[in-house]
Amino acid sequence: AHSDDKGLVLPPKLAPIQVVIIPIYKSLDQLAMISEKVALIKKALESKGISVKYDDRDTHKPGWKFADYEFKGVPVRLAIGPRDIEEGTIEVARRDTLEKTVYQQIDLDVKIANLLSQIQENLYEKALAFRDASTYHVNSWDEFKQVIENKGGFIMAHWDGTKETEDAIKNETKATIRCIPIDNFRDEGKCVYSGKPSQQRVVFARAY
Repeated sequence: AHSDDKGLVLPPKLAPIQVVIIPIYKSLDQLAMISEKVALIKKALESKGISVKYDDRDTHKPGWKFADYEFKGVPVRLAIGPRDIEEGTIEVARRDTLEKTVYQQIDLDVKIANLLSQIQENLYEKALAFRDASTYHVNSWDEFKQVIENKGGFIMAHWDGTKETEDAIKNETKATIRCIPIDNFRDEGKCVYSGKPSQQRVVFARAY
């Protein structure tokens, strides 16, 4: 839910650094000019409650920094060079989709705040869809064993409420009850293991 082949993918509300700004320059004069502009951008973003890091280290090239912050899962990366200063633009890359685009610097704080909200919502919806797609309702012990062995994920199954049954299921499949949902609706049935009456389904899964 929070990673891909390039590293972490952090939700903005969880990320310690929400925006990183990386200067693109060839000379110290260019860096000074960029840093002056970045100071204003950083201040505006921070006034919106956004945590910002300006990485002006001269020990690593921009490409290395791009890859490093992708690996660390920073939600938004801004890159700015001399041409951006002239044209009033800035390159914006979002970590969740890896999309890059060019923004005008006007009202950049508002645009980035909105973008962070979009990223938060996108990651939530993606994680929710993944969880739902990985949740299986089963009604028999044979079905329970087949799903836990071949599909994994979460299993919604009836349980008779006894520790003995939970221990037996754990011993045979290594699956345990992960939680009894607070908002669980009553769904009378029979325990998948013992066949005894059950008032609701609980969530089983293996711990990895």
